[in-house]
Amino acid sequence: MARVLFLFNHDAPHQVAHLAGIAAATARAFPQIECQLAYATDRIEAQVRAILSEDDAARLGWVRLDLPAWARVVAKLADRILPASRLLRLRLNLDLFEQADLVVSTERTCLRTKKHLPADKTPLYAKVPHGAGDRSVAYHPDYRKFDRAFVAGQKVVDQLVAHGVEREKVVVIGYPKFETVDLDAKPDFFGNGRPTFLYNPHFDPHLSSWYDAGPELLRWFASPEGQKFNLIFAPHVMLFRKETHISPEYKLARRRPDVPEEALAAENVLVDVDGPHLFDMAYTLSADAYIGDVSSQVYEFLVRPRPAYFLDCRDKGRASDDEWHHFWKSGPVCSSVEELTAKLEDFEAIGAQYREAQQELVDYTFDLQDKPASQRAAEAIAELLGVSETAGQ
Repeated sequence: MARVLFLFNHDAPHQVAHLAGIAAATARAFPQIECQLAYATDRIEAQVRAILSEDDAARLGWVRLDLPAWARVVAKLADRILPASRLLRLRLNLDLFEQADLVVSTERTCLRTKKHLPADKTPLYAKVPHGAGDRSVAYHPDYRKFDRAFVAGQKVVDQLVAHGVEREKVVVIGYPKFETVDLDAKPDFFGNGRPTFLYNPHFDPHLSSWYDAGPELLRWFASPEGQKFNLIFAPHVMLFRKETHISPEYKLARRRPDVPEEALAAENVLVDVDGPHLFDMAYTLSADAYIGDVSSQVYEFLVRPRPAYFLDCRDKGRASDDEWHHFWKSGPVCSSVEELTAKLEDFEAIGAQYREAQQELVDYTFDLQDKPASQRAAEAIAELLGVSETAGQ
């Protein structure tokens, strides 16, 4: 019997919805494949179980990636500057990888296990992106080391092939996360009838708008002028996990500013830096307009085209990979809070102006079909492992 290890090796559960459904669909459709789910924390386990039905959860083998006491002490210190916990969990659980025929992960770090396994006991590796963004890390050279990449649509195919990944290794499956939410929903977190903006900055210290403009933007929404709108401040979950962020990609480290007190006290500002709605698309579905920088969540917002704005606060010019930032074609790109807030009053007209470009980007990014993405991924996994018969639903 073939064995697949579905790896949830992160410190936060924001990647869960991209992979959990694939594990369930594979176990459900292919009983010849033993599906094992390895998770890092209790919170991640809870998030997976919240997504899966009880029957689907029962079809999976569950393994906690525990660390011994000494490793937890070391990791707690080292996690401030590098993903030590993740790396130690891999290094100290090599037996799981040795016993697998295929490892499916949302992260590149799983490739580290290759260095420690004998050639005849090294599994195949498949990558499922935890998003559909345009940053250069989305097509990191490590992608060439995966045996398969299961991607959302043609955009990522083009990105990966342009950066040296063999086309036959890239399989379009759609976007599994969309199966976990009602895309027609519009939650109301304020109940006051005012237009709601979502501010969703990334954590990268070079590309994120939070470090230079974020607190000022929150103060503006909390001011008398800004209170004609609502604001949901829902950053990438990793932004507030550390006080100092290091970007290996851009060789930069910066200390993260805190949320200003004015925003915390304002009734028209909702601040959420670590809650479950950061992962379930509730905020992207609820907002009338989006403010961001480089987070791939803009595409989850644009699945229903609406006004979008971007803050690019860099003062050293554009980077060589900016040509891949397709999302900046879907709304105005501003360099300051003053420039941005001057445009917010006209958000409906701006949304109409960019709607056609937004729809083109969505179609380019997501290959949405009647067949669920998780099922398409399960079939690609079975094909890779030479398993051809299904048991049905």
